[in-house]
Amino acid sequence: MLKNSNLKNTFSLLFRKYSAFRVFSYIFVIAAVLSIISVATVKSKKIPVINSVIPVVGSPGDEMIIRGANFGSSRGTNYVEIGGIRITASGYVNWTDNFIKLILPSNVQDGLVLVVTQAGASKPGFFANEAGIPIAVTQNVRASLPTITSVSPTRGSYGSLLTIIGSDFGSVRGTSKVIFTANQEDASHASSLGSGQGEVAADFDFSVISASETDFDYEFWSDSEIRVRIPDGCATGNIFVETEKGKSAAVAEEITIPAGKKSYTSRKTYILQVNADIDSVDTKNGTSLTLRFPRPIITSWQPMVELTECTPEPVISDYKNTVIHQLQLKKANSKSEKIRFNHNFVVSAYSVQTEINAKAVKPYSQGTKSRILYKNATAADSLIQSEDERIVALAKEIVAKETNPYMQAKLVYDYILDNYKLLTDLRKADASPLDLLKSKKGDAYDFAIFYTTLLRALLIPANPMAGILVDSKMKTQSHWWTEFYIEDFGWIPVDISLGAGLPYKAFRPVENAREFYFGNLDSQHIAFSKGQNEIKQTISPNSKIVVRPRSYALQTIWEESSEGNVNYSSLWNTPIVLGLY
Repeated sequence: MLKNSNLKNTFSLLFRKYSAFRVFSYIFVIAAVLSIISVATVKSKKIPVINSVIPVVGSPGDEMIIRGANFGSSRGTNYVEIGGIRITASGYVNWTDNFIKLILPSNVQDGLVLVVTQAGASKPGFFANEAGIPIAVTQNVRASLPTITSVSPTRGSYGSLLTIIGSDFGSVRGTSKVIFTANQEDASHASSLGSGQGEVAADFDFSVISASETDFDYEFWSDSEIRVRIPDGCATGNIFVETEKGKSAAVAEEITIPAGKKSYTSRKTYILQVNADIDSVDTKNGTSLTLRFPRPIITSWQPMVELTECTPEPVISDYKNTVIHQLQLKKANSKSEKIRFNHNFVVSAYSVQTEINAKAVKPYSQGTKSRILYKNATAADSLIQSEDERIVALAKEIVAKETNPYMQAKLVYDYILDNYKLLTDLRKADASPLDLLKSKKGDAYDFAIFYTTLLRALLIPANPMAGILVDSKMKTQSHWWTEFYIEDFGWIPVDISLGAGLPYKAFRPVENAREFYFGNLDSQHIAFSKGQNEIKQTISPNSKIVVRPRSYALQTIWEESSEGNVNYSSLWNTPIVLGLY
């Protein structure tokens, strides 16, 4: 007590004797009070909440409207962040406590949308840049039906460039397309399957096929001229242009395949379910989790894919061939809570048979080599390491002096089957297919990747295919095979693991699997990937990602969670078949 009394007396003496000390004391007291008020004010402010972001898909220069709460009556130092990029002051049109309007900047990226105030950051919304979507969302709207006045040439092969002259095509293509007669045994609409799933297939016209986005068939589009490649899978018949306003009159086009014949038969329509579970969530802070579910792809032999059911509601149902879901993981999610994601697809697939006169196959012309299709399908990437010196040397050794690309592909196929052992059980997920160079053995994934890699090393356009195999008892398994491209003929399927004797019960048994699966494919293959689907991180460069190697899709990201301390379990099931028609 005596010590405290002496301190009080000393403080009182200094306060009376020195004016500077009195001023300092006043300042200290005022600062302390203001600090307490500031802390109380910040604590009283509420975290901003986003209820909606419109549009979810857009382009630089578009207006974005964000609705929610607790944004603040004026912007001040508050801001919006999209895909890790903060919107600058000049980008805001309007800012109220529950409404923000802004202009998307030129460098806008895919990713999360955040509203950030002094109270903190909102839970994120999602935005995708339209430039990354294969089919543009907007299109030029014309008052008249498109009209074709001429098509040149009137005869061509797969990959030939057509010039279509006319009017009212639209100044940009958007969702407009050029449609050809399909090369299929059943040039008619699908028969009814019964139930809602069947109605989807019944409304689909299997007698036609569009120029392909994935093969980069569209090369130029204006209101009066279109330059487009003849797509793989079409046949002699009519072609027409279809826009938002309707279809043009049909014009005849003769399709020739000098090197042989390609047939699409035995169509099967599957009701397919793709699902996954998230549970055992444990997080101390709010964490954003993005899931990307692969969609079956559209090809000449798999022309119809429709998403008929999806729970819960996705953020985007089709972006870069995935269905995107987002979760906000919170402490409230108990470890016993399970979140189930279900997707039902209707998928129709044909078997493919090819007959090739090898002598009629010609080397790739400069016109083909200049195509994006050729450049993409001969380039090395993280999956297909075709520039590896050992691969290049082996490929050259196998083909020796052979220059015919079809015969080269057959030589590589035979070499692998004669010198490598197929393992029926899958190897470890992170094992490299290039291990085959030493071990001489690998699983179905290794065989498909290794074969594709050798073809690309020979500059033969080739893509690894990933999906599922459906056996005669309707059981499914993840599976991989290859397609390679021949000029004027199109894509040729090769299932090297089935050719090597992978156990599999087909609906129609094949007498000679080795011979059949070079150039032919049954309709029990359902494809989810053609080549590697490169997906970039959308939350932040430091977000945590999950990759699923040796799975039914070749995509670089399956799960992405924001930075923070989070643990959860995910179970991705192999797609199952609910019905077959």
